[in-house]
Amino acid sequence: MLKGIDQRLSAEIVHVLMLMGHGDDLVICDVNHPAATIAAQTSYGKLIDMAGCDLPTAAAAILSLMPLDSFVPAPVARMQVVGNPAGVVPIFARMQAVLDRAEGRAVTMQTLERFAFYDAAKAAFAIIRTADSGPYGCFILKKGVVDLPEL
Repeated sequence: MLKGIDQRLSAEIVHVLMLMGHGDDLVICDVNHPAATIAAQTSYGKLIDMAGCDLPTAAAAILSLMPLDSFVPAPVARMQVVGNPAGVVPIFARMQAVLDRAEGRAVTMQTLERFAFYDAAKAAFAIIRTADSGPYGCFILKKGVVDLPEL
């Protein structure tokens, strides 16, 4: 363990977050997402499990270290409800609250049709699967710039 790092963040997750650069995408998903299959096609190439966490808890932990991209209009994408693109499920509002709180601003979230989401997930840097049971707990977070002091 280290000071100041959420204990739910494994060494592998911290490592992946450190490897990611500005503009790289991170997928966080529920247990229903075909994460293992899609993760093989990501830059990282393998699935990362965040067992014991629901999506909001996992997202809050991740966003305690990783800022969202402020240079794009919608730094987060979520999967649309199949057959009802305007449909809403409870996880959408729960995640919106986590995103807004982590960033200290209203974060715009875009929606992607199911297969467009899968294609975007394949292009992501990595996928973290939570223990959340879903449904529609599939989100892509675009990493922003970390403003650091000069060495």
